[in-house]
Amino acid sequence: MPQSAPADFQKLVTFLVAPFLESPDSLRIDCEVRTNRKKVLVRMAFEGEDKGRVFGRGGRNVQAIRTILQGVGKLSGYDVYLEVFGSPAGGRDQEASGRHRSSRPERRSRPSRPRPRN
Repeated sequence: MPQSAPADFQKLVTFLVAPFLESPDSLRIDCEVRTNRKKVLVRMAFEGEDKGRVFGRGGRNVQAIRTILQGVGKLSGYDVYLEVFGSPAGGRDQEASGRHRSSRPERRSRPSRPRPRN
């Protein structure tokens, strides 16, 4: 099967992310295609108050977006990577640096003491 040119990932990310944003105009997307390595790096930034909606519970929304991008990339013969930044002003998010947050709450060192009922 012949390899086609990479899809328009900028339009695809806009289509997938814009419904989650209060102000879609704040969305900034940079797409870097490396044809010699068959890789696409998509960088996305938006306002901080939209972060919770874009990431979703436990990062489900952003993971679904990554899965779609990777699937479309595979059809074109490219590996696609998504980096997410908290705001266009340059605040780098933990997701972009590869440190993923756990969806489970942190455990306490000791269990809490039960309260007596009156």
